Amino acid sequence: MYEKLARFRFYEELNDFLPLRDRKKTLPYDFNGSPAIKDAVEALGVPHTEVDLILVNGESVGFDYHLRHGDRVAVYPMFESVDVAPITRLRQRPLRRSKFVVDVHLGKLARLLRMLGFDTIYARNLTDAGVIEAAREGERIILTRDRSILKIRTVTHGYWLRSTHPDTQVREVLNRFDLRGQIKPFCRCMVCNGLIVAVDRQTAAGRVPDIAARCFDEFSECGECGKIYWKGSHYQKMATLVDVLRGGSWAPKKEE
Repeated sequence: MYEKLARFRFYEELNDFLPLRDRKKTLPYDFNGSPAIKDAVEALGVPHTEVDLILVNGESVGFDYHLRHGDRVAVYPMFESVDVAPITRLRQRPLRRSKFVVDVHLGKLARLLRMLGFDTIYARNLTDAGVIEAAREGERIILTRDRSILKIRTVTHGYWLRSTHPDTQVREVLNRFDLRGQIKPFCRCMVCNGLIVAVDRQTAAGRVPDIAARCFDEFSECGECGKIYWKGSHYQKMATLVDVLRGGSWAPKKEE
């Protein structure tokens, strides 16, 4: 039987992790002993990477705070535009040179982020351990639809994507990390993430369709995998998409 009780209130988008019946409500949390508040937050369903501020009885605390009977806990998401320097931020400042690693289910999102110029690691055989290692070694932000990976203690920067649609997911990422000012389209290979450099027609000849070699003068080559790019009809469609995403006016698809 539990002997102690604390009360938790989660704010804003942190409610996305809670069952519908528990959202935007004060939740009782029964416990024994004195568990770390990080463990309690994650037991209630919220990954620690989504949390930037915890107030206990009106005072800010770190993840190592241990719960006491009667505590009233308020948990807030990451603050991008509010100065909370006088109190205890639970995460380091956002990684302003935004680089990503995405899990195996997000290949289409990886291509879109690369199209926008963001350094994004993705591989079909990348395990959860590989994702975490790539994030740690390269100071990358983990993007995932798997909440459990974000609850691992060694993960410091991550985001759980709410949408299942790649076009909406990329908009989520741009909004969440305020990235529109960092967009540099068509500088990375959408296939392998390598950097793209301009090459002449002679270099591209024999490696592109004959009609492309005859009709276009400008070509680019990936320095990693050697893929050749040119400004055909596919480029015009992507350029239009980039303009829409940069302006933030894209209407996302409805979730099923």
